[in-house]
Amino acid sequence: MRNFKNFEIWKDGIKLVKLVYEISAKLPEVEKFGLKSQLTRAAISVPSNIAEGCSRNSEIEFKRFLEMALGSLFEVETHLIVIQELNFISQNELIVVLDLIEKEGKMINTLINKIKTANGQ
Repeated sequence: MRNFKNFEIWKDGIKLVKLVYEISAKLPEVEKFGLKSQLTRAAISVPSNIAEGCSRNSEIEFKRFLEMALGSLFEVETHLIVIQELNFISQNELIVVLDLIEKEGKMINTLINKIKTANGQ
């Protein structure tokens, strides 16, 4: 079994959650059950899927959870773009979190591709 706490992608996922919660605190109360809820749930899903995937015995199952983490990452990115388009955060605030999302996405993709290569996919 893999120790998810040793994975840089998990650590960066936790950083992303913290940033997302800082941003979500700036959203109006009316978004509590809408955009805010969707955004925070998607963000938490990134490191959670990485952690759950680490518990799996097969590389194929691990890859599947990494793919789910990547999907959640794209969902977070979309929500953040909408939030910025609605002027709830500045372009500069968006850029900071998008840089982390890009880094996280590249690392997840790299690991997915390593697993594919190792398994002849």
